[in-house]
Amino acid sequence: MILTPLESLLTIGVIALTTLLTRALTFVIFSGEKKTPLVIEYLGKVLPFAIIGMLVVYALRHVTVLEYPFGIPEAIAGIFVVLIHKWKHNLMLSIGGGTVLYMVLIQMIF
Repeated sequence: MILTPLESLLTIGVIALTTLLTRALTFVIFSGEKKTPLVIEYLGKVLPFAIIGMLVVYALRHVTVLEYPFGIPEAIAGIFVVLIHKWKHNLMLSIGGGTVLYMVLIQMIF
C-alpha cells in the first residue's frame, strides 16, 4: 500500500504526537510533591530485567543446537557481551562489540 504525501504526513504527525503525549504525561501525572505509587516503583525495578530476558529469548528463538553451527556463534557473542559489560560497564561497547563479533563469526568463520 502506497500512501499519498498527505497521508504520510498525517501518519507521522499522529505517531509524533502520541509519542510526545506518552512521554510528557508521565511528568504531568507524577510531578510535584506527590509520592510515586509503589506499583510504579516496583515496575521500574523489575521491567528492565524482564525486557532483557524477552530480548534474549527473541534473539535466540531460531538457534538450533542440533544442526551446524550448533549455536556456537550465538554462545560466543553472548558470552563476549556479558564479559565486556562486566569488565567495562559500557553499554555501547558491549552491544556494539557483541554485534560486530557475531557478524564476523557468521560471515567469515561459520
